[in-house]
Amino acid sequence: MFIKQLYTNCLSEAAYYIESEGEAAIIDPLRDTEAYVKLAGERKASIKYIFETHFHADFVSGHLDLSKQTGAPIVFGPQAKTNFTIHSAKDGEIFKLGKISLEVLHTPGHAANHVCLVLVEDGLLFSGDHILNGSTTIINPPDGEMTAYLDSLDRLGSACDEHEIDFILPAHGHVLGEAPQAIAQLKAHRLKREAKVVAAMTAR
Repeated sequence: MFIKQLYTNCLSEAAYYIESEGEAAIIDPLRDTEAYVKLAGERKASIKYIFETHFHADFVSGHLDLSKQTGAPIVFGPQAKTNFTIHSAKDGEIFKLGKISLEVLHTPGHAANHVCLVLVEDGLLFSGDHILNGSTTIINPPDGEMTAYLDSLDRLGSACDEHEIDFILPAHGHVLGEAPQAIAQLKAHRLKREAKVVAAMTAR
């Protein structure tokens, strides 16, 4: 198995190349797809899947061009509505990549169609924008919803126990260790901020 984070400093955005037995997947590709195609070519691999964790408002994705170049399907999560062809993944759907498996977890909150991906055999969580390193994600209604976000954090915490996840690979920022603790701390931080807002409103 081979995993590479392709990081764009000006956007603090991380795409991921995952490969097993000559089959590769790209998670959240940027507009310029040359790096992904070149890496797959150098490693004599074919790109089998293109995963989008959600619709991105902060950068232009390269999923359409990459799909045209490689023939790989574009995979979105539940509730994603597009005017182009996609594979709409079901919650819990498994995608085989060589000898490894990627499980889709529907994690609404940041966006209604947001998903995270679990690399089952190695206990890795690709968290998209649901969990970031260095800041907390925006929850922008109506597509974003705080209760759903917190519920999704609970689900990811349970996934950590089920799959023995130790590391989180986010779409912004670098890899996070001690995944269960990081998720628990993030939830506690969100609840603390909410309590401050409630207290300020009550005081008025």
